[in-house]
Amino acid sequence: MRPIHWIIAGVGVGAAVTFLLLYDPSLQHDTGYDGVEGAANRAWAWGTKKRFSGGTDAVVGSVKEAVGRATGNDDLAGEGVLDQAAGTVKDAAGQLGHAVGQTIHDLNR
Repeated sequence: MRPIHWIIAGVGVGAAVTFLLLYDPSLQHDTGYDGVEGAANRAWAWGTKKRFSGGTDAVVGSVKEAVGRATGNDDLAGEGVLDQAAGTVKDAAGQLGHAVGQTIHDLNR
């Protein structure tokens, strides 16, 4: 594969990540008070950021663990396992943020 394909793929992934991190849905005027909907949207956005961060930490942790095991570096492998655990915790916090945002939205209907 030529390098330009990797560059295009990297730009696409970067654009998708930027969209996920910076997307702020507009307030939904037809469901109730804007302040409550804003809180629901902020909780949902916070959850999305935490889930993305947790997924990233889990992937980095997997790579660290694999490299550590391949090179015989037990410290690096242990650090990778800890990064995976931290990623799992962040993902769970993000799921909680999504649930809170959805609950606030549903109660405001």
